[in-house]
Amino acid sequence: MTPPAGIERITTSSSDKTALHLEVHGFVDYDCADHFLALTSQQLTDRPELRALHLDCSHLEGLDSMGLAMLLMLHRRTTAAGVTLFLDNRRPALERMLDITGALAHLVPDHKDTASASGESQGVAYRPAPEGGTAANHFGRGERPHGPETS
Repeated sequence: MTPPAGIERITTSSSDKTALHLEVHGFVDYDCADHFLALTSQQLTDRPELRALHLDCSHLEGLDSMGLAMLLMLHRRTTAAGVTLFLDNRRPALERMLDITGALAHLVPDHKDTASASGESQGVAYRPAPEGGTAANHFGRGERPHGPETS
């Protein structure tokens, strides 16, 4: 069976029966996310002695929200099977998406919270407008745009 266009191929390599390395190529999106999950989850069934599943993301061009959902589902399945999931060789775009969505700390076991130290990431917080006043500054970048005044 030919994989959907979003995944060029998933290759496996490992002589160790307790660890498996999968190389993911292409873009994991709505069209191929189910196929990605099926292929990776099949490894858990086929290898009951597996304890570490390494996804090499160096050739992963990106993923959309459905691809992220499948990564989270794969994480649930690996955890249930007693397997540690590793996302190796993450490209900056993937790293940023995982960081922004909060999935980085959840999916990456060795992740250290460097956002506060580096200042690269900013959290999103709800800040109500002061009573009877104008809206609060948005991330310190000046006033938020206001719509027409209504009475």
